[in-house]
Amino acid sequence: MSVLVGLIVMLGMLVVVPAGLRLVDGPRPATLRMLRRAWPLLAVPGAVSLWLPRSPLAVALAGCYALATLALALHAPARLAVTRSLAPAEIAVLTALATPSVAGLALVAERAGHELFGFDLDILALTVPHFHFAGFAAALVAGLVCRTTEGRATRFAALSVPLGTLLVLLGYFVDDWAELAGALVLTAGMWAVALAVWREPRTTAPDRVTRALLGTSAAVLVATMLLALSWALGEATGIPHPSLTWMAATHGLGNALGFALCSLLAWHRLRPPAAGTPAAASTSPDLTPPTLTSAVTTVTTHRTELPA
Repeated sequence: MSVLVGLIVMLGMLVVVPAGLRLVDGPRPATLRMLRRAWPLLAVPGAVSLWLPRSPLAVALAGCYALATLALALHAPARLAVTRSLAPAEIAVLTALATPSVAGLALVAERAGHELFGFDLDILALTVPHFHFAGFAAALVAGLVCRTTEGRATRFAALSVPLGTLLVLLGYFVDDWAELAGALVLTAGMWAVALAVWREPRTTAPDRVTRALLGTSAAVLVATMLLALSWALGEATGIPHPSLTWMAATHGLGNALGFALCSLLAWHRLRPPAAGTPAAASTSPDLTPPTLTSAVTTVTTHRTELPA
């Protein structure tokens, strides 16, 4: 596994997933809250395994992380049983909970040097970041956009990002043309996310930093998904296309830093502070002066209305 891919995967494990889990709304069972708090510690073994030679120790450490991703994936059917909802935004959240397990499985196989389902080790290595960023981060952001901005475009994004991710995964088992079809659907969904972010939360964000983060995440998606399309088209047709190394340095790095990290930072800034926190206290309206003023005004009014 190259140094660049390893660094991107570490960002996904240690930063993107725990930051994204804090943005998951709706039912929050105690097990999910515990898993969210413990995630950085659970991700450390997986991160260490990236830098070890392929060995039983690397496999064992990767297996610890894979178990954490499996525990997260089990919350998807549990959540569905509670919400009984297949609304577009909810489908996106369920996808975000489930897809890191694909990355965990691919990591164990790659660290073991085992060509799982016949895929070579390079493909397995790139599957790990793909399902942290296209699987988890993109689906989560699509769901957030759909919840906050109603419209056909956002519902399309919340459905097509999970569908495109699934089709890309199925394309691994079918052929390059099926993978190209998945890339087309995923690109359409990601561009719909970018357009919705550019039009709505970016323009209404309360401060310049948040607007810059949202604008960067939307603009980056346009370029990185064009690269993904060019690679998938080249694989299917044989026309010249970027190498896997070049894709990791452009598409992978751009999606990790420009899209996922900027998006999650922005959505955390847009999220209302929890009740009882200093931030909530400082931003909540101070009712004392208006209330006092109102009381004085009321008393004065009554006094003037008394008969002489």
